[in-house]
Amino acid sequence: MPLNGLRVVDASRVLAGPYAGQLLGDLGADVVKIERPHLGDDTRHSGPPFVGDWSAYFLATNRNKRSPTLELQCEDARAILTELLDVADVLIENFRTDSLAGLGLTHAELQAHHPRLIVASISGFGRTGEKANTPGYDFAIQALSGLMSITGPADGEPSKVGVAITDVVTGLHATVAILAALRLREQTGRGSIIDLALMDCAIAAQVNLAQAYLVSGVVPARQGNAHLQIVPYQQFATADGHLIINVGNDTQWQAFCLACEQPEWLADERFATNRDRVIHRDMLIPCIDAVLRSRLSAHWLECLGRAGVPCALVQDYAQVFHDPAVRERGMVTMARDSSGQENPLVGSPFHFIGSEQPAPRHPPRLGEDSRQVLREWLHCTDAEIDRTHPPESI
Repeated sequence: MPLNGLRVVDASRVLAGPYAGQLLGDLGADVVKIERPHLGDDTRHSGPPFVGDWSAYFLATNRNKRSPTLELQCEDARAILTELLDVADVLIENFRTDSLAGLGLTHAELQAHHPRLIVASISGFGRTGEKANTPGYDFAIQALSGLMSITGPADGEPSKVGVAITDVVTGLHATVAILAALRLREQTGRGSIIDLALMDCAIAAQVNLAQAYLVSGVVPARQGNAHLQIVPYQQFATADGHLIINVGNDTQWQAFCLACEQPEWLADERFATNRDRVIHRDMLIPCIDAVLRSRLSAHWLECLGRAGVPCALVQDYAQVFHDPAVRERGMVTMARDSSGQENPLVGSPFHFIGSEQPAPRHPPRLGEDSRQVLREWLHCTDAEIDRTHPPESI
């Protein structure tokens, strides 16, 4: 795998940081997840659902990692962490700013003592500015970033996205930045401190809608399952379900009209171009809605697909994970934990053509890799581990 040999200390918890660590592990990095003894990552206890001892939440973001435990309030444990950072390539952390100072992990200290280390420092609002010490949570960031203002029914209340999307987007940005910093280190010999804020990433992820406001000064209204700038590009009811219709250009519009057997739509100048259709949305959408409700979803999928009009059935998770195409892509995989229990995991989206996809490593039990990591990374003998690292600190 591309990142074989890369050593990553994942000292983060919950979602954004662990997600970035998991992606690096998927790509072959040796990721050690530093956790507190006895408690571990908060998501170990986030449930139900649980499968055996495992919470679904923890399983979702911690494959391809190992778990040594360190009680970082203990001086000996902080010394171990320092030794691990001496031989690591990457540190991922999402500590509070005041905690960083208490642990000797301020950006200045990390740069001084570990000049080749790449640090992905994740927080709600960044490590600078008036909100640097304010905790950040996905739900709050969705609200503050404007994301909720554009999400939800057009005539209803603002709504959050169904998953903690600002954490996921931040984890993705962190992974990209880490890979860029590795390339920079090849050129300069020095590491980087990457300051990643959920708020910044959430704003950046709103791409065309945020840009539309900047150029127009008009606050975009919620569109429900419609598109602000493309019509028809939304959910429609059929006689037995719901379809997503994605008419992305005027050629597809022409094909859509013919597939729906509605040549009068083609002849109507109000609908001739996407600009026209956006302006006259309120006239066009009820017409389309009435036609699509008249037939079953299977009819529309067949005839629109034959006409080259992008469309899709709205599926729930039961349909998604029983979809043969999803299974074929390896997006459901099985992994066995250290006790022999086999559990289903969401698969990795990375596919390198010509390379076999390795079987995923099951997320680790709390602290099960403490001794192994100390032996491999720090070359400690069992006697040294017993003598220099008190059991309560690892």
